[in-house]
Amino acid sequence: MTVTVVRQVPYDSPVGAALVAAALAELARRYGGDGDSTPISPAEFAAPHGAFLVAWVGDVPVGCGGWRSFATDTTVAEVKRMYTAPDWRGRGVAATVLRAIEASARAAGRKRLVLETGSGQPEAIAFYEKQGYERIPNFGHYRDHPGCVSFGRQL
Repeated sequence: MTVTVVRQVPYDSPVGAALVAAALAELARRYGGDGDSTPISPAEFAAPHGAFLVAWVGDVPVGCGGWRSFATDTTVAEVKRMYTAPDWRGRGVAATVLRAIEASARAAGRKRLVLETGSGQPEAIAFYEKQGYERIPNFGHYRDHPGCVSFGRQL
């Protein structure tokens, strides 16, 4: 599998919205509720405070992910909405998107990435560990949730 292109799109563009909806539906199946009630504004994923990226194979969007500025620390970015369409899993899409997120955040002056995932996503935990991310103290919206697992990595 070759991802032909990863490009930035608005978070709330039709393609972005469809991929985010699919990601949230999967999280809802795993965790219940709406999947993720973290407060998010599409504007958080617009330059210079963030980016939302979509991976394409030909004309098919196969995955996404983004970063947004983290709290008041302008050197840190938070990864959000990493998702790969089920038919494309295990083909390198997530790694390609994550590398594009890292490059975008680095180009915007960020020095570190952080992210939250959950114990209900063991494949995500294994993926981030394989990509060189290390466990950090929990933060963010789910920091006190018993299943929260947080990671970070220097860029």
